[in-house]
Amino acid sequence: MTGLRYVYAVCRPFVTPLQAELTGVAGAPAGLLHHHGLVAVVSTVPEADFGEEALKAHLEDLDWLAATARAHQGVVDALTTVTTPLPLRLATVFRDDSAVRVMIEAREDHFRALLDRLDGRVEWGVKVYAEEAAAEPAGGAAPAAPEKPASGRDYLRQRRARGQAKEETWQRAERFAHALHERLSARAEDFRLHPPQNSALSRESGLNVLNAAYLVPRAHSEEFVELVDHTKDEEPGFRVELTGPWAAYSFTGDTGDTGGTAEGAGVADAGEEVP
Repeated sequence: MTGLRYVYAVCRPFVTPLQAELTGVAGAPAGLLHHHGLVAVVSTVPEADFGEEALKAHLEDLDWLAATARAHQGVVDALTTVTTPLPLRLATVFRDDSAVRVMIEAREDHFRALLDRLDGRVEWGVKVYAEEAAAEPAGGAAPAAPEKPASGRDYLRQRRARGQAKEETWQRAERFAHALHERLSARAEDFRLHPPQNSALSRESGLNVLNAAYLVPRAHSEEFVELVDHTKDEEPGFRVELTGPWAAYSFTGDTGDTGGTAEGAGVADAGEEVP
């Protein structure tokens, strides 16, 4: 069985060793490929699973995809504790080490510029959800069960009242999310506003009204986390979730557009890029 080179991230050389027994995708240990003063974090994966046609089929298997994503994320998380990595997209694979070196040379200036910008910085994710409690009456009392309409006019009146309450809840949510974002972005060096998550897909309760990423110096992360924590009970009916610290996924531009990806599964040879 032949193997391919799976690339997790690119970073600068680092001294602190990765955690012992760190395994990545397909249970393979992660290794370091040094080239031109940069490091590609790699492992060997079976071509039977990561060749072009096999990979396209696997990307339709949600269980396989989730397991691969967890293993990929585990390696990047371990890297984040010892250095500043530039994560590549899931399932970025090359034929061999020579192809990985060619990729590094082709994007060397881009990698170095990003590493200079992101050095010593991490990404924090903040989401705000408007929960059902946001529509409850002031004072926390449970909403009364809607009365059965006695006529068509009563039915229309109830519909208008529900629509007005929903609109007021949405306006409150927008004001809260905007005010929180203003406070957090003032403490961050950069930010990205992502589209709100679909609750049916994310399986999170409530309506997602803020889905943002903030680039924060690692040295200032404690203050940033405290600021988020202080907002969690400021306004009833809203849930604030903080995740991180992560590698700066949202601030690496098109770093992952090299090699085989989940968007365009394939295997790159030396001197070749797969779109």
